[in-house]
Amino acid sequence: MKLSKLLAVLLVLVFALGVMNVGVAYPQGDDGEEATAEPTEEAAEEEEKYCTEEVRAELEGQDIYIPVISKGFQHQFWQAVRQGAEQAAEDCGVEITFEGPETEAMVDKQLEMLQTALDKDPDAIAFAALDSVAAIPLLERAQEEGIPVVGFDSGVDSDIPVATAATDNVAAAAAAADMMAELIGGEGQVAVIAHDQTSRTGIDRVAGFQERIESEYPDIEIVDIQYGGGDHLRSTDLAKAIILAHPDLKGFFGANEGSIIGVLNAVTELGMEGDLVVIGYDSGLQQLEAIRAGVEAGAITQNPVGIGYKAVEAAVMAIQGEELPEEIDTGFFWYDAENMEDEEIVPLLYE
Repeated sequence: MKLSKLLAVLLVLVFALGVMNVGVAYPQGDDGEEATAEPTEEAAEEEEKYCTEEVRAELEGQDIYIPVISKGFQHQFWQAVRQGAEQAAEDCGVEITFEGPETEAMVDKQLEMLQTALDKDPDAIAFAALDSVAAIPLLERAQEEGIPVVGFDSGVDSDIPVATAATDNVAAAAAAADMMAELIGGEGQVAVIAHDQTSRTGIDRVAGFQERIESEYPDIEIVDIQYGGGDHLRSTDLAKAIILAHPDLKGFFGANEGSIIGVLNAVTELGMEGDLVVIGYDSGLQQLEAIRAGVEAGAITQNPVGIGYKAVEAAVMAIQGEELPEEIDTGFFWYDAENMEDEEIVPLLYE
């Protein structure tokens, strides 16, 4: 398939502008053919804001408190998530706090934050787990105390969360693999830098990329997968080592903002701009500039504002006893230098 056709498939719009009208573009259907998810009238109604003026008026006098605990503050992605969470809090008339550890490697620090949040007896908690297993004992405490838990960005290996607002990271990373295959001509060596092996995002993005390459592109070899903890410097060192160890490398996938910045730093420091097909995830100023300059081919963008909004909205709905879907899919899109200024893509990018 030509690149333009693949992009057209990936960018069929199921995203109505605004933080609450989120959708997803799927590169392939179950039968392997290209498919897209079209919004139905029923789905559009379901995506309307829960917190109307009437609901806000009802909730404002209840002093509802919802701590929102993210995976970090290190990247602009989390600031965009915070923006959405704060907007939902305003729309719903509830109080939130938004916090996360300094880096996405600080699992113990995040667990301390979760412990402190529980000690404040909140009405609900929104939580993006750095370690999807380590948090379970504290989440069990929340369940015992009748505190609804909503996951966001990263799920938890438990049925405790009443809902999880997140990107379908397996499908999104598979889309990145399809683009990589297209751009390197369907053969050659590629590598991956991801953030961790403990969060659902780290696990699912590597799995989605790896499984699509192995199942659909037998002439492409993934020569290395490394984990940099989302740290720019560590990811840079890992990427440089991989590039130097594999002189025939043709492509590199960075699975989150910190990871792809490390790859870009390595490519620039080694003077290999244009020699490798670089594909990223999320956005941020350095990544956007690299795409405009042609150093990076493109990236998968999530809807970080929508993730934050949906997480808080779902927490409010849980407090109100509303029925929630187990998974709230907040969507993803491919963007590159050709479409990153399109009106459908601009609201999903951040600097």
